[in-house]
Amino acid sequence: MKPEDEAVPPSDHEAQEAGPADAQRRKLLARVSLGLGACCGAAVGVPIVGFVAAPLFSEVPRVWRKVGAVKDFTVGDTVAVTFLDASPLPWAGVTAKTSAWLRRVSETEFVAFSVNCAHLGCPVRWLPKANLFMCPCHGGVYDADGEVAAGPPPHGLFRYAVRVREGDVQIRSEPIPIF
Repeated sequence: MKPEDEAVPPSDHEAQEAGPADAQRRKLLARVSLGLGACCGAAVGVPIVGFVAAPLFSEVPRVWRKVGAVKDFTVGDTVAVTFLDASPLPWAGVTAKTSAWLRRVSETEFVAFSVNCAHLGCPVRWLPKANLFMCPCHGGVYDADGEVAAGPPPHGLFRYAVRVREGDVQIRSEPIPIF
């Protein structure tokens, strides 16, 4: 067998001369390939778009969570309380918990502040001797009422709704608008 007898792919000119049946077959195969590619792209793309867009259309529930009995809190004290997030995911584990700074203002009145700084969401600390909330990350300072006293935060700390029911203090768990 000589090297020139080996199979050589047809040139473009030879392919054009192959006939209308071959040209039709190539067009059909090209369209089928494009259609299958589009179907595969949609099969992968639609779930991704749904995953990204779904939170925009679903409303997070607002749920009242018990944080303790009224008798457990002293008038004038601000303490950290922990409660379950409004929409915990089944696999969230410990991260499903969130917290707030709760102050007993009077015998029947409570106020709760978010632990997240309004600047970038860093955790704020309560300094009882200074009567201030401080963000250690970027120098945000809030007064005892959660209003900005100094630093970069654009607004005060988010306040949770608080109520007393049957001797228990409850906080309404809801999404925190950080920005």
